[in-house]
Amino acid sequence: MDEINKQTTVFRGLTVPVRIECDPETKQFEIFIETPSTASLLLKEVGVEKGSSVCSDEKIGDISLDQVQNVVDAKRDKFLDKTYKAALKTVLGTALSVGLTVEGEDPRNIQERINNGEFDDKIRGD
Repeated sequence: MDEINKQTTVFRGLTVPVRIECDPETKQFEIFIETPSTASLLLKEVGVEKGSSVCSDEKIGDISLDQVQNVVDAKRDKFLDKTYKAALKTVLGTALSVGLTVEGEDPRNIQERINNGEFDDKIRGD
């Protein structure tokens, strides 16, 4: 249990999927720590416990593009997106679905601005 707690300290306050594989003969085990959901990471960045039940009308908070990139960085190995920008736009879609604005705007507007190259100087990947 101590090993699991040590490996999950970075996700303090979040539910983290953990898989343990044991060999009953040797009693050796291996711990696999998964990353929390994208929505959970976004909510942690904003400091709220749950998303909006009516995301189109009720906004629960505002997040910066840097915070969105932190979530992309945490989940990067789990995304199937080919580029960093595509992964960033995926996380922006999740931000929309939980009721967040990004830098005071609808996440769809930020996605469009990324497509237009307006944030190229702020985007860490690619």
